[in-house]
Amino acid sequence: MELASYPHEYLPLPQQDGYGFKPVSPLLRTELTSGRARQRRKYMSTPTQASVNWFFETDGQSQLFEVWFRDTIHDGADWFLMRLQTPLGVEDYKCRFTDIYEGPTMVAPIYWQFTATLELWERPILPPGWGDFPDFIINQSIIDLALNREWPEA
Repeated sequence: MELASYPHEYLPLPQQDGYGFKPVSPLLRTELTSGRARQRRKYMSTPTQASVNWFFETDGQSQLFEVWFRDTIHDGADWFLMRLQTPLGVEDYKCRFTDIYEGPTMVAPIYWQFTATLELWERPILPPGWGDFPDFIINQSIIDLALNREWPEA
């Protein structure tokens, strides 16, 4: 079954104000009687929660958001694809709402704000193996500039 998508062509991305991520811990910690603790990685793939808010500039955008939430993703129960900005850039992520959104809250006579918490299927980080190449990660903008300058598309 194909995942639904957030209607990007009609609605804006979440605002940066208050935007942040909280990964679910992949660790299992066991307190010992000695006062120390043992901990180990329990999972390789863990979800991340994202605090998001939208600022809609028209009544129509607000109406579309609410009807999309209700009808397309079944009041937030279904997973969907949404473009989000992370340290990796702007990419599509598989996510769902953890509960119903808050709002609409009137910001000005015709502007509406909605807030929610999204659950991302995975943490938005580089794939395994990239930690072995810290120079490439830190200098990626220089490498990108050099590649695009030296080998432009034909």
